[in-house]
Amino acid sequence: MAGPNADLIPPARPVIGDAEIEAAVRVLRSGRVVQGPEVAAFEEEFSELVAGRHCVAVNSGTSALQLTLMALGIGPGDEVVVPSFSFAASANAVRLVGAEPVFADIEPDSFNLDPDAVAAAITSRTAAIMPVHLYGHPAAMDRLMPIAEQHGLAVVEDACQAHGAALGGQPVGAFGAAGCFSFYPTKNMHALEGGMVSTADPALARTLRLLRNQGMEQRYANEIVGANMRMTDVAAAIGRVQLRQLPEWTEQRRANAKFLDARLTGVVTPPVADAARHVYHQYTVRVSEDRDAVQQELLDRGVGSAVYYPTPIHRLKPYLGEDGRPGPWELPETERAAREVLSLPIHPSLTQAELERIAVAVNAVAVAR
Repeated sequence: MAGPNADLIPPARPVIGDAEIEAAVRVLRSGRVVQGPEVAAFEEEFSELVAGRHCVAVNSGTSALQLTLMALGIGPGDEVVVPSFSFAASANAVRLVGAEPVFADIEPDSFNLDPDAVAAAITSRTAAIMPVHLYGHPAAMDRLMPIAEQHGLAVVEDACQAHGAALGGQPVGAFGAAGCFSFYPTKNMHALEGGMVSTADPALARTLRLLRNQGMEQRYANEIVGANMRMTDVAAAIGRVQLRQLPEWTEQRRANAKFLDARLTGVVTPPVADAARHVYHQYTVRVSEDRDAVQQELLDRGVGSAVYYPTPIHRLKPYLGEDGRPGPWELPETERAAREVLSLPIHPSLTQAELERIAVAVNAVAVAR
């Protein structure tokens, strides 16, 4: 049995190859390093991934969410329906613009917002719905969009984990008023750090461009109050290299998932909804009992894993009530997911031997229990 530090298969392996290094050096030598031609080219090329929508590059996925809410005029007095089963940035962006997140429960299969729960959470103060395409599986946009239209709500897609995912042939980031992507190093593609907003609305795109650059389109001609959330040209150059490799990496992730689906026993493998294209940012199984013990036993066998997310957002300190308790949220599927989920390695650099090791380790641990 391998020890925890012997030939460990990590949960993720960010790719930084010669092409990324050469792209960064090329930009550094050019002297044009912020909001220059590389950023413009990256925006244009990324547009192909989101059905030709306008794309606006920013410095992180969180900035993409925050600036989108600002550009839509969402702020104090407004509510945004979000999942609690997500990374905190989804709700943080809502709070950062002065609005209030309203947490709705998730579907048990996709881990994404339950449209029925969303409909029940809407009040007179609701301004937007923020579905998260968690783990790379598209949310039920075919059911969420009619709800938003019925109530006159904006839809802001948190697609930070779902580059290239689709539902019914339509890519995520091309459903709502805007889609927000992240280029953090562990994502399906990265730019060291960065984000992107996609939108079909040219006026919204222009507002986003103003907001990311201190409210300016022309230097010193400030039109609105903005921030400094620009993407560097170094990041954009790296992102362009990664974007070219994304299709191949995605197919490898999907092939790795198919391999694990066919071989794992004793855990619930991730279902895929009809007409959904899952891009497997994470390969997340359910472990019905002693999840944390299973994770440790896998580590003892040389297989790394991770829990995304052990604490739902509504139970995090910033979102507790004044009495230190969670708000009046009834989120049974969220709570169950937080107890059971475990993400196994799925990244495209896994070798066939490593995939075999993962399957053998998971099955051995599951049988032993």
